[in-house]
Amino acid sequence: MVKNRFLIKVTKEWYIISNPDLREGDTTAWYTSFWEFCKRYLEDRYGTDYCLSAEQSILFHAGSITIPQQLIVRSPKAPNKIIALLHGTSMYIMKSAIKDEVETETVGQLQILSKEAALIYMSPIMYEQNSIEIRTILASMKDASELLRILLDGSHSVKAGRLVGAFRNIENNRMAEELRKTMEAAGYRIQVVDPFESEKPKLIDLESRSSYVNRINLMWEAMRNDVLDNFPKLNAKLEMKAYLKSIDDIYTTDAFHSLSIESFEVSPRLIERVRSGEWNLASEEDRKHRDAMAARGYWQAFQEVKNSIQKLFANVNAGEIFEYDHGEWYRQLFQPSVAAGLLNVSDLAGYRNSQVYISNSMHTPLNKVAIRDAMPALVHLLKQENEASVRSVLGHFVLVYIHPYMDGNGRMGRFLMNLMLASGGYPWTVIPIERREEYMEALEQASVYGNIIPFAKLLSRLVTRNIEGRPEAKI
Repeated sequence: MVKNRFLIKVTKEWYIISNPDLREGDTTAWYTSFWEFCKRYLEDRYGTDYCLSAEQSILFHAGSITIPQQLIVRSPKAPNKIIALLHGTSMYIMKSAIKDEVETETVGQLQILSKEAALIYMSPIMYEQNSIEIRTILASMKDASELLRILLDGSHSVKAGRLVGAFRNIENNRMAEELRKTMEAAGYRIQVVDPFESEKPKLIDLESRSSYVNRINLMWEAMRNDVLDNFPKLNAKLEMKAYLKSIDDIYTTDAFHSLSIESFEVSPRLIERVRSGEWNLASEEDRKHRDAMAARGYWQAFQEVKNSIQKLFANVNAGEIFEYDHGEWYRQLFQPSVAAGLLNVSDLAGYRNSQVYISNSMHTPLNKVAIRDAMPALVHLLKQENEASVRSVLGHFVLVYIHPYMDGNGRMGRFLMNLMLASGGYPWTVIPIERREEYMEALEQASVYGNIIPFAKLLSRLVTRNIEGRPEAKI
């Protein structure tokens, strides 16, 4: 099993299941197994007598389950040992008592600290390095009782001062004053310090019951200026007939590259055959051909996106167009596969109902419950954003970050990108298959490290070449 790569050794006596067809060095099997492996390994060694570090715990509570380079685990039974895992990852098992007053919660069946305990015991540098996650957690807190219990029992006056400053930073003065007054009433002198290095956020919603809404809002706000700094300005007045013709003219090129990025084996001939109407659902060859189904679905969805773009010329808000139309894009994208019996009818229902993973990515998309909060948050941001470049870059990124569908997320993201480009007078832009590795790495940088600049620069270069009449994508 190991020799034929059905099993991969992780560490002594521990293996994960793999697909032998994956190329050497592919990280997909490991990244999709990482948290389940850690759960089973830690349960086997320590039962429930362990918890993840405060830093990892707070990231979990904020909905950030990116694969860490090193997972830090605390247990009174631990040997203070680093365990090397696959693809440069590791686990550090630290000998440390789990204090009685620190409760543990189970997230993903791993033992983690409660969010109150994690906020108090985490390193102060988290406020700077993970400001989005920390602000997300702070905004979700409606009651100070549990924070105060741990602060008072542990005489944590310095940490209390940081938390007061942190709550003031997000303008939750009620929580800040509750902490300050209670600590001072108990005899502690509080020195208030704002632990965040960045400016106060403007898009945080203290009334939202979902931490995912604030997470999406804060990401958008943090990345917005980087997009504006790295994207060409354009003041173009479009003529509808000419613009729609330019979209028709680029269709074959766009379909070839967009489908090829998703590893479909399509040719210009197949794409043109589908476009011209020669494709035949009654044909046994076409009906069973996965690539033909994808090409037909792309053609149908492309027509819906073009219809959406026409609405821009009637001065309809681009975010509203996406809100009302993107479900139809998705249905058309997969309708041929459903009609051919390759997918279930329920696959057209919309947002997914189970977890998905992205090949070779350390980013784990949001869970199925979070999608129902995150997608409306994205729509709201698209409606409110007044810069087309920001709507294009961040709209695409946030959609694939959420990954709301079981399949088709990349194609839907590129459709969204081009609708938003059109809303600012920019030309339809194709991401070439030759740029696939750069494209995927740029999305990884944004998803895992919060760095949107590589993605903004990549799209900027492609858009600029189109504006200059030198499109990079060709077939």
